[in-house]
Amino acid sequence: MAQSDTVDRILDAAEELFADRGFSETSLRMITSKAKVNLAAVNYHFGSKNALIHAVFARFLTPFSATLESAFDELEERCAGKPPTLNQTLWALTESAVRMPQRNEKGISIFMRLLGLAYTQSQGHLRKFLEQEYSEPFGRFMRLLKEATPQLSSVDRYWRIQFMLGATAFTMSSSDALRDILQNKLGVETTVQEIAARLVPFLAAGMQAEDAVLIPSSGSKVSVA
Repeated sequence: MAQSDTVDRILDAAEELFADRGFSETSLRMITSKAKVNLAAVNYHFGSKNALIHAVFARFLTPFSATLESAFDELEERCAGKPPTLNQTLWALTESAVRMPQRNEKGISIFMRLLGLAYTQSQGHLRKFLEQEYSEPFGRFMRLLKEATPQLSSVDRYWRIQFMLGATAFTMSSSDALRDILQNKLGVETTVQEIAARLVPFLAAGMQAEDAVLIPSSGSKVSVA
């Protein structure tokens, strides 16, 4: 078995198992069994489980980051010194993701599940790795978001970005199931690209929604005025 084939089989198995079971619940033995390799091969190519987790993310994020940087370069050139609009910024991010070559038809949904797990499970080493390796393109994305939403306070912008990421992660990680439901309920077929086209204006509207003033009322409840 060629070395590159061995690495791909390990990464394919790890990616699928991590997405289905989570990081802590997936053992190296499960991965080696699915990949049909021995533990020595995993240790040789990756050295540790944490390094394997990093490699799973890097396989998608490294080419995606390069594509995203190019998309931002093209966008800022078109805008000729003016800040890109929020819609333009979100489209650049979304189009970069859907244009990425996929190893299989579930590539984006699997990766979005993994990205969600990176934040919901205790994986401090992974968050540190992502911040170190991919701070430049995603820092640029955050800068463009800030320039496109000058009316927001830092706190409001923080929460709206979290809500936006949550909606995106749920929608894209569940895209296969959502497409099946749409087909069964309404007889309509759709693609990942069409889902993204519907998602972007929704996210942009949420980011730019009018502020709600929160007024504490009796007890622990909060009312919106």
